[in-house]
Amino acid sequence: MKRVLSVFLIVVLLTGCSGAEFSESSIYSMDTYMTVRVYGSDAAAQVDQVVSQIQTYNSQLSATDPQSPLSALNRDGSAQLPPDVLDLLQRTVSLSERTGGALEPTVYPLVCLWGFPQKQYRVPDPTEITDALSKVGTAHIHIDEATVTLDSGSQLDFGAVAKGYTGQRCAQLLQENGVSAALLSLGGNVQTVGTKPDGSAWVVGITDPNQPDTYFATLTFTGTRSVVTSGSYQRYFAQNGKRYHHILNPATGYPAESGLQSVTVVTEDGLLADGLSTALFVMGLDKAIAFYRESNDFEAVFLTNDGSIYLTEGLTEAFSGAEYEVISK
Repeated sequence: MKRVLSVFLIVVLLTGCSGAEFSESSIYSMDTYMTVRVYGSDAAAQVDQVVSQIQTYNSQLSATDPQSPLSALNRDGSAQLPPDVLDLLQRTVSLSERTGGALEPTVYPLVCLWGFPQKQYRVPDPTEITDALSKVGTAHIHIDEATVTLDSGSQLDFGAVAKGYTGQRCAQLLQENGVSAALLSLGGNVQTVGTKPDGSAWVVGITDPNQPDTYFATLTFTGTRSVVTSGSYQRYFAQNGKRYHHILNPATGYPAESGLQSVTVVTEDGLLADGLSTALFVMGLDKAIAFYRESNDFEAVFLTNDGSIYLTEGLTEAFSGAEYEVISK
């Protein structure tokens, strides 16, 4: 029997702001439910601007909307991209190279083989996977100013970075408009802006993969941050008694078997948080730890298949939950 589990990856705990004025709106976009909450006297207008921004990115970054610039590029093999879409692509290519291809924007032929975009799930034949793998890799992307050309058969997918990029750009919009406090829950990607009016901290819960309506830990912090979780429990299907999740290893073409249930990344850069949560999951714990020790721009929480928790040293004061092992530099 096939089954899909679509849940919020991060549970946001909105602790009280006694008497604080705010406006909030919930929408369905990017194939998930999202909530935008903005504090302040002009909150309603700011929420409207953020919702409009989200919908704009939804129409630009979708690989399944035939009217989107991304779909046009995938269909025609060459297209002139809007500035933000081009910016997202260039940054994603850079992050792909940094992660050794663990994050891969050209993975769409594989994603389609497994049936995830249209929810028509199947286990591909090995020969199909081998053929699709020949079209995967950033070397198949050619950028000439605003024009992007793909090698024959290659296609792009921004599913691993679109919500993070959107959250970051929305946070920038709010800050430019003078907003001092806001919370964006973009289907599991959490983006905070500033500090709540009563001075209390943001509290973000990390979903328990075994009970997705609960959380196994919380992160408490102030300021503008992006918190993103990727996990094997988020979307999957079962066939012949085996479960296949949606996080594909670009090197093998199959769902990543990395020994991890989930990875949560915390950073000031939404695209980085989103992309790394996927890349580190694909890498597995040992390679992810080595990557962390070579980096200085993120913190992370790793939950292994046996339930062990590993926490990078920059989150020790923010983390509350079960026992964990600290990953130091």
